[in-house]
Amino acid sequence: MFYKISTCKSCGSAIAKNEKICPNCGSKNKQPIYKKWWFWAIVAVIVIGAFGGGNPDAGTNNETANESVNDTADERNNETSKKTSKTVVEQPKQTETKTEPKEDTIPTEYKNALQKSKNYSDFMHMSKQAIFEQLTSEYGENFTADAAQYAVDNLDADYKANALEKAKTYSETLNMSKQAIYDQIVSEYGERFTSEEAQYAVDNLDADYKANALEKAKTYSETLNMSKQAIYEQLISEYGEKFTAEEAQYAINNLD
Repeated sequence: MFYKISTCKSCGSAIAKNEKICPNCGSKNKQPIYKKWWFWAIVAVIVIGAFGGGNPDAGTNNETANESVNDTADERNNETSKKTSKTVVEQPKQTETKTEPKEDTIPTEYKNALQKSKNYSDFMHMSKQAIFEQLTSEYGENFTADAAQYAVDNLDADYKANALEKAKTYSETLNMSKQAIYDQIVSEYGERFTSEEAQYAVDNLDADYKANALEKAKTYSETLNMSKQAIYEQLISEYGEKFTAEEAQYAINNLD
């Protein structure tokens, strides 16, 4: 029969492994604790408990806590946004104030020029250019150019109506032809209306140009003692009265 040999932990003598007491020194021959099977069983239980025996609700609790924190932060942000929106809505609106020129800030000369321009328009039916030149002329009103410009710019006038009134005057008092009236109204030496205003006037003038031609013919015959042929030529001439040939012939035919 054979025995397994081990060494005494106290004196180092060789003894049988199953000997409980060393025959040399009398010390107990105990097996180390780490060689006991129950030691490793306990270690295994501890290791398993450390890795797998944790709280299963820990992760869930952490997620719930994070969600609660996030929800609280979102609620605070929403409340802040609402407060900010209310603040923006409740802010008073800024209104722009338009500054209009006051009556007392207009120079007296400007006011006087405007009043003069109204008189020239209402009573003499003058054009815009004619009024301006009359206001600034040294032989007229002697206003400054700025005052005169203010006047014509602020004058509420119907210059087409003024041109028509001028045309009526030329037709009724001077017995002029349609073309002569137009030329006189637009001339820089005449009334200085625009071509549009002058055209409006002659187009809307209710005149008997044949009768006007006859009155002109009588004047040439009685004051200048002209012949019918000379009178006819004067009536149709572009340097004369500018009547049409039909109107001039009517005049000659009806001249006594």
